[in-house]
Amino acid sequence: MTATGTAAGPTGIRLSAPAPGWSITADVVVVGSGVAGLTAALRCAAAGRRTVVVTKARLDDGSTRWAQGGIAAALGDGDSPEQHLADTLVAGAGLCDEEAVRTLVTEGPAAVHRLIGAGARFDTDPGSDEIALTREGGHHRRRIAHAGGDATGAEISRALVAAVRAAGLRTIENALVLDLLTDAEGRTAGVALHVMGEGQHDGVGAVHAPAVVLATGGMGQVFSATTNPAVSTGDGVALALRAGAEVSDLEFVQFHPTVLYLGPEAEGQQPLISEAVRGEGAHLVDADGTRFMVGQHELAELAPRDIVAKAITRRAQEQGTEHMYLDARHFGAEMWEHRFPTILAACRAHGIDPVTEPIPVAPAAHYASGGVRTDLHGRTTVPGLYACGEVACTGVHGANRLASNSLLEGLVFAERIADDIAADGPPAPAAAPVEARAPLPLLVPEARTAVQRIMTAGAGVLRSAASLARAADDLDRLHREAVEAAADPALASVKAPEPGVEAWEATNLLCVARVLVAAARRREETRGCHWREDHPDRDDASWRRHFRITLGADRTLGVHTTETAGFPPTAGPAPQPTPLPDTERTP
Repeated sequence: MTATGTAAGPTGIRLSAPAPGWSITADVVVVGSGVAGLTAALRCAAAGRRTVVVTKARLDDGSTRWAQGGIAAALGDGDSPEQHLADTLVAGAGLCDEEAVRTLVTEGPAAVHRLIGAGARFDTDPGSDEIALTREGGHHRRRIAHAGGDATGAEISRALVAAVRAAGLRTIENALVLDLLTDAEGRTAGVALHVMGEGQHDGVGAVHAPAVVLATGGMGQVFSATTNPAVSTGDGVALALRAGAEVSDLEFVQFHPTVLYLGPEAEGQQPLISEAVRGEGAHLVDADGTRFMVGQHELAELAPRDIVAKAITRRAQEQGTEHMYLDARHFGAEMWEHRFPTILAACRAHGIDPVTEPIPVAPAAHYASGGVRTDLHGRTTVPGLYACGEVACTGVHGANRLASNSLLEGLVFAERIADDIAADGPPAPAAAPVEARAPLPLLVPEARTAVQRIMTAGAGVLRSAASLARAADDLDRLHREAVEAAADPALASVKAPEPGVEAWEATNLLCVARVLVAAARRREETRGCHWREDHPDRDDASWRRHFRITLGADRTLGVHTTETAGFPPTAGPAPQPTPLPDTERTP
């Protein structure tokens, strides 16, 4: 069946869940507690807005604290925003929105200094107060600020969490946000959420607010092996789609090239070997000790991540193995212990000592370059709904994120969102939300593993028309089983699940997986971190543009192709759908 889609707007679709049993009111609700969410929350509160932070686990449990390498900004002598812009555009493989990138690199240095003012402590050069800077892949300058050697994210998270607690912001922890609440015109009216465990609130409730900031992180758990924590199940993207928002660039999933290889059966979050290790001089080698990146790119091991991940995958295929090696034995024990203590401990915990032996590495899902489409102020196509951080698609990353631009993007655009909310003047109370018309059939919790294995096999580093078609068929089957179980449990092949966190997460993963596969099938070229074996060349004439994808009330996808690499205004007319030959009804 060909999906014709519908125009963007309220869909009436929500996850199947009990009615809210409690509610609170606010001016702004921020969903997520990484660098993007907490920065937005602090700045909104400073502007006098009643701000509530909702987070899926504890305040410090998001993706930010796992960031090892650092935050990129033109802070060093001889560097400039223009040079940072140039490196970002090259990494983005022709699909960056240049205006968004220019905003990032020009506002970035001051934003980093404000982060320091909020309490973040970055490493400094010996005997100096100057921030110590290193290099990572795709950067021609040393512009990566780091903390604790390789614990930058943990330090940023510590500082922001402390600032939130000192400011007395209201927080709701261990809460999965289910859906956006909207009024009759489709404007934001708050969120429905489920609080897990005992606390001030428990079970399903609602936060009524006229502004919602999505900062929910990524969707790395859609693949079997990822660097993302278990909470990264694409909840924000799925919620936005159900609310009628546009998403873009989901096909561009960055696979970090150097993740500790733990065997072919390893699943879930895997230990990351930061790009900063290569920035300090580590070499990628095969089993024979040959440096295979030399001659493939001018930056060798420091080439953009998509190039390194592809090179590792090719070499592994040629040699009939599952991994390559990262050799940093020449660092010596002292450098390992002081510069990369977190990575050293993780390797040793798995029986590998990088001081004396090369580290086995392989690519794993790391970062979603796409997400909920926004403008330069973080506004989505749904009035009152904002997005920042990994859940957002600002146009900064294009087809492949430049290393360490993610923390900076979350920081800069979170500040812009807060400023936009504050500029609106005194907030009006949220309008009354409309009732959901179409509760979604839920997947059984066990389907999460099935989705991950389907995506790893069909939509991983290497993709083709055949592999993506198999993935689409298998994902459709999971959806049909859920529909059958909801329609007639007595005749269904699987038992209908009870509403709960595991079923909601599995349903969200299926949603983002099907959109990702649909976009990847449509993009018949190789660009950035989207690698099509059957279309190995980049095709600027046909594909130097983005997909704007929406979910209709009938659960079909609408897709519109932009005319250029830039994005149109989020407040413009809704995209008119064009045929997606591969999409059935999509949850």
